[in-house]
Amino acid sequence: MARTPILAAGGIVFRAGVKPQIAVVQRSKDNSWVLPKGKLKPKENAVSAARREASEETGHDVDVREFLGVISYWTSGRPKIVHFWRMQAADTPGRALTSDVKAMKWLGLASAIERLSTPHEQAFLQHVGRHAVELMEPERRKARSTKSIA
Repeated sequence: MARTPILAAGGIVFRAGVKPQIAVVQRSKDNSWVLPKGKLKPKENAVSAARREASEETGHDVDVREFLGVISYWTSGRPKIVHFWRMQAADTPGRALTSDVKAMKWLGLASAIERLSTPHEQAFLQHVGRHAVELMEPERRKARSTKSIA
């Protein structure tokens, strides 16, 4: 018998700087390190859910950018499908972390891949992470030129 999939959304959330950093969060329930993500609420679209979950789990407001892909896996006997977008975090946190999150860290791409607890998220970030970093380059150049003008 087919099981209804769990629909979720999240982000590869970047903090700009000399070297881009990615947010990884430690779940309270099992101490595992994951990318910010969560289930869609009833009648919520995936982009809205991704923005909400990333903001709740990192404490930062985020701007949603390009769609990066989908991962799927089984959890609690059901398939889970998670859509991910590249996101840019605001410079400073605007809220406390949700109670589902024990800790949040900003790490470089290689360190973020290594820190993730699940092989499917490690493989996903390994596959799309470099592309997501490359997509940031025009924004980083623009930010550097704006700072040099000011």
